Amino acid sequence: MEIKVLGPGCANCRTMEQLAKTAVKELGIDAEIEKVSEIQEIMRYTMSTPGLLINGKLKHSGKPLPGLEKVKELIKAEV
Repeated sequence: MEIKVLGPGCANCRTMEQLAKTAVKELGIDAEIEKVSEIQEIMRYTMSTPGLLINGKLKHSGKPLPGLEKVKELIKAEV
């Protein structure tokens, strides 16, 4: 599974990255988590950050941030 966190590096983007890492760990899923901070790459998927891309599909963008349980649901839906 490939998970990308889209964002320039703001506090919300770092929180989203941590949520993704925690969710993957708690679910016991083998996933590669990549932080994408290049604006051109982010804009391919969304104009609102932070974004969460799972297996090439945009699952969340902007605020408010989803909670840990929601992130886990998003990931489980792609397993």
